[in-house]
Amino acid sequence: MWPFDSKKKTNEMAGRSCYFSVKETTEGTEFNDFVNNLKEVLCNTTREIVFLCVGTDRSTGDSLGPIVGTMLIENNLPYPVYGTLEKPVHALNIKKILKEINQTHNDPFILGIDACLGDERQIGFIFFKEGSLIPGIAVNKKLPHVGEYHMKAVVNYLDALSPAQSLNNTRLFTVMTIAEVMTKMITTAVEREAPSSKRPVENLRR
Repeated sequence: MWPFDSKKKTNEMAGRSCYFSVKETTEGTEFNDFVNNLKEVLCNTTREIVFLCVGTDRSTGDSLGPIVGTMLIENNLPYPVYGTLEKPVHALNIKKILKEINQTHNDPFILGIDACLGDERQIGFIFFKEGSLIPGIAVNKKLPHVGEYHMKAVVNYLDALSPAQSLNNTRLFTVMTIAEVMTKMITTAVEREAPSSKRPVENLRR
């Protein structure tokens, strides 16, 4: 699901990644380990952090990003958020939004959020990885690579013959459950940051 340039790069990134299943409790060590990894990344950059939630509300499976973006704004995340149910970031406008982000923010550190398809046994798994988000890869769309880190979640199994249909047939319950956990991960990581590292902003409803 995440093709990298070389085997060496793949091995390096594998050492700086983590995952969590929504079937696990959010009170356990797995959840805390995931949150601490995310917190460390947020704390260790001096660049302006921007959350870019990719997807569209016209497809159930692909609505994960906009739902998470909406939830982050509702939780008053102290960082700019692009991509909500009201103003989604998708294949038709992502280039324009990326240009706007780079013009609006000084050397932005973009953390991308998106849905993905995978093995049926992986449904409900959330992945946090170093490296660019590659939106649209499951449905063979060639879109710009996004950001320095990304979070992806498997919302349904991949039907190689009709990946778009896999997204459209995804259960809304699955998407909402994953979105709630992802939002809790991000807001908890931000709460654990040192007070001096937080940069309150008037959030952007993109």
